[in-house]
Amino acid sequence: MTAETASGVPAGPDTPSGPGPGRYWLEYAWLGTHVEPGVAVDVRDGRIAAVRTGVAAPTQGAEPLRGLTLPGLANAHSHAFHRALRGLVQVGTGTFWTWRELMYSVADRLTPEGYHRLARAVYAEMALAGITTVGEFHYLHHAPGGRPYAEPNAMGEALIAAAEEAGIRITLLDTAYLSSGFGAPPDGHQRRFSDGTAEAWAERAAALRGAPHARIGAAVHSVRAVPADQLATVVAWAADRDAPLHVHVSEQTRENDECRAAHGCTPVRLLADHGVLGPRTTGVHLTHLAHEDIRLIGRSGTGTCMCPTTERDLADGIGPATALQRAGSPLSLGSDSHAVIDLLEEARAMELDERLRTRRRGHWTAAALLRAATADGHAALGWPDSGTIEPGRCADFATVALDSVRTAGAPTRLGAETAVFAATGADVRHTVVAGRHVVRDGVHTLVPDVPAELAAAIGALNG
Repeated sequence: MTAETASGVPAGPDTPSGPGPGRYWLEYAWLGTHVEPGVAVDVRDGRIAAVRTGVAAPTQGAEPLRGLTLPGLANAHSHAFHRALRGLVQVGTGTFWTWRELMYSVADRLTPEGYHRLARAVYAEMALAGITTVGEFHYLHHAPGGRPYAEPNAMGEALIAAAEEAGIRITLLDTAYLSSGFGAPPDGHQRRFSDGTAEAWAERAAALRGAPHARIGAAVHSVRAVPADQLATVVAWAADRDAPLHVHVSEQTRENDECRAAHGCTPVRLLADHGVLGPRTTGVHLTHLAHEDIRLIGRSGTGTCMCPTTERDLADGIGPATALQRAGSPLSLGSDSHAVIDLLEEARAMELDERLRTRRRGHWTAAALLRAATADGHAALGWPDSGTIEPGRCADFATVALDSVRTAGAPTRLGAETAVFAATGADVRHTVVAGRHVVRDGVHTLVPDVPAELAAAIGALNG
């Protein structure tokens, strides 16, 4: 029997335009609750026009996607320039704070041209791993020393252009970063991050424009970096535009200690008191929380973005993600510092890290972790029209090979489990964005040699 649904939903103003009418045949498709064999998907103007199940073989004109097709993955937290640190920060000992100094030294060397080149390669690496949308937490605004560029948003525009050339969507989370810590002025490295005041940040950020592949959001870097009396300006900017608002929260115990010393409360309580929490807001890391913090986040509907591969790389700790979800906070995932770019590994790490912490298995189902990497991640980035294989949604797909050395032999009916607990980003065979093949048979169609581009961009930056 063939079941069919269809929609006449037109492409919205912020929806990338696809190559015209087309059809894909998915050998196996994860439809949110189960794996369905033989699914035909019609695409019109970059969106899914119809989904038909029970289609045994590709029909004429349908492009086959062999393997397990998931909705495109959403990388909800990225700092593109951190990719240049991979492999450079594993020698010797240290803490997050010593790592940060090396990160600042890389940031000091970036120009708009160099950042565009690096980000294009990084976003192409993401596409190879099945990521179709990235949330770029962007605070590298000005030239070294804090002098604005002739085009004040040159760095942000470079990122938007890089995503387009790499074939993926982007939510540019333009970030307010005004202080080196609870009222102290920015130090030498941080001057290029700062607009001086939240009002000046808002004026500059207001000049940013979205594009078919790009949406503009806001971010508070942290309670360390935005004085409490200026938080409301950032919140109002995001609210006026119905834009997502992200914030680093309690990644380090030192941040909590300094916030209590300055304000007599935790970072979460401070954010709650100044109106930052809410359904459009996503807290990133949320590693060191009190019980009351968890209650405030859940009750407000604030989202949680965990970045397990970065949190373990930087020795941050394991956040209370299970308690946050029970409290009502939706989960999304990010690759953050890009120690690894692999959303399937981020999903797997959520469960496996929690097993180590509790010495118990089974905290999330594979389906719940895939939802975090797809629909809930897209919603956190202001793309609620993406992340599922349904009519009217963006035609964004990631197909995982079922015949690699990691996935071969796994029962296809357990597709979600195979994707989360067996596959890696290296098993992604196809990536489709807005109905367009961006990765075909493991090869990027727009950036022909991604490793060479990464090597050249990072080599030029690091000398």
